[in-house]
This record gives sequence, C-alpha cells and structure tokens, in this order.
Amino acid sequence: MSPNNVKTNILLTGATGYIGGEVLSQLLEHPKFSSFNITALVRSPEKAEKIRALGVQVVIGSHTDETLVEKLASDADVVIATADADNLEALRATLRGLKKRYEATKVQPALIHTSGTGVLCDTAFGKYATDDIYDDLNPDQIETIAPTQPHRNVDLEIVAADKEGYVKTYIVLPSTIYGISTSKLAELGIQNPYSIQIPALIKNSIARGQGGVVGEGKNVWPHVEISEVAEIYVKLLDAVLAKSNPGHGREGYYFAENGEYTFSVLGKRISEVLVELGKGTNPEVITVSDEDAMVLANYGLASNSRCRANRARTTLGWNPKKTTEDFYGSIKAELEAVLKRI
Repeated sequence: MSPNNVKTNILLTGATGYIGGEVLSQLLEHPKFSSFNITALVRSPEKAEKIRALGVQVVIGSHTDETLVEKLASDADVVIATADADNLEALRATLRGLKKRYEATKVQPALIHTSGTGVLCDTAFGKYATDDIYDDLNPDQIETIAPTQPHRNVDLEIVAADKEGYVKTYIVLPSTIYGISTSKLAELGIQNPYSIQIPALIKNSIARGQGGVVGEGKNVWPHVEISEVAEIYVKLLDAVLAKSNPGHGREGYYFAENGEYTFSVLGKRISEVLVELGKGTNPEVITVSDEDAMVLANYGLASNSRCRANRARTTLGWNPKKTTEDFYGSIKAELEAVLKRI
C-alpha cells in the first residue's frame, strides 16, 4: 500500500499481551520485516526497552488514551489492534486517526481488529449443544447477530467505518485460544504467555480437586492454538500489502477455529490430569455450584459458540494443523503452569 521505497507504518496495540505478543513475534520473523516501520503502544517502560532492542519503535502509553491513539493511528498505514475487544472509545479514537490518514494520503489505511467468538454466545448454561453454526463466508448470517451480543457494538462500528470508505476493516474473531506461548517475546519475558478461558476453568477445578462443568456440560466451543491464530493477522497484513481483497467490511469477519470441544469432555480431562498430578482423587467431572456457574459464565464457559473459519482458509490460505486431540492434550501443561502461579 506504500511505494516500494517507503516503509509501511504499522501500529500495534496489545503487543505485550497473549495475542499481540504472538503477532509481533511473527512479524519480527517476516521476510518483509525490514520494510515495516512498526510502532508498539506499550504501558511498561521496562518491556518497552526490550521491544526497542528488537528493532521496533515503542510509545509508552495506553490504548485508553484517546488523544494518543488518534495521533498514532493518523500516522499508520495499518493498525493491528489486539488490546481490548470491547473498548468502544479506543476504537473510535483509532478510526478518527485512520480517517485523518485517509484525508492526508487519499489511500485507505487498514484496521485489523481483534473481536472474539464470544459474540456468538447463547444462554445454554450447559444444557445443550446448539445447532446454530456461523460461517464467516456468509455475511448475511453474521448480520443476524444481535447488537446486544458481547463485542458486537464495537464490531458494528468497525463495519460502518468501512462502509464510509475511508478505511478497510478486518475483524479477527478468535475462539478458545490455547497453548502456552513459546514465542520470542514470551521467551524474553515481554509477552503474557497464557490464555484466559482454559486457565480460568482450571483454577476453578483445582479449588475443588475435580473438573467441573455448568449444568450437564453439553455446550460446545471452537478452539485454536495461539501461534496459529497469530498467523491469520500476518496473512491479513500480507493481503493488505499485496492489495488483494480477501474480504473487508461486512465481508471482513475472520473466525479463528480448527475444531470444537465439548465442556463435559474437557472437564473430565481436567479431572484426569488432577488425579495424575496428585491434586485430585476423582477422574470424573461434576456439575459446579450455582456460584461457580456464574463465575464460569462470565468467561463464556456455560454457553455455546459455534462457527467455521472458512474465510481465512479460502481467501488467505490459512492452514492450521493443531487438532482437537492437541487441544485436549494441552491441558496437562496448562494445569501445571496454573499450579506454579497460584
């Protein structure tokens, strides 16, 4: 999107987070890294220095500083936002900056934003597996998602901005991300190497010494491994730079999934690992208390969220390898890591 002799300005928010750190690590290894002018917005001065040492520009601040975000976005050809799926004001500041960029250059900048398949959550409370499966190649179906769903208000504003014509927008919707990151930034102590959903369920299970589910645990979610979800962001950047059109705006939703899991099976796996590690005595799964159910529901762990990541596969050539067997197989390492942190 820039002349060959001009570097592409990339703004990355959330660079020290689970997803953002993985994305930045992959960008550092990108064959076109020397043509990137990456600016990372980072809160920690200590981590900022470590990132600078990797050849990345750093601005110390927060994505909640709207004036700062607007200014940084106004200088960017591409914004990769991984900091917060639900901060509407941060998103609006980003869009204001990108609009200024368009007015100055007459070239549409790109926004690659992180949402999540929590937008598909229902109120099953573990009682059933829904038959509703969303396909990201079907924008008409996606437009039926209620505006009251999690993340949806932000997603809708992003699509509206694309429709105005001053920016091309791409929304990545990771499902349950798993795996302890071994990226370059994780090794350097810059990136948070841990996910959210699975450790939350594990912590809840450790407290009682047995894996638990909400209701009957019949609810179903998709999963995706951390390094593989980061590949979608990089492939989207490649598509932007190549001026190809994998789908943006209302056709710019990219689910990230490579299989599904059922919570009753996951809960049993956690129980089995607890027994194996001497932290539990019963390898079966139980129904959690109402109090615990509400806690788990806050993480989407009582709901269904079903989708198919067909757009990334067909338009970007995304080819994830990690399977549902890998997902269940990751639980022991995740559980051991949680035990070390509590």
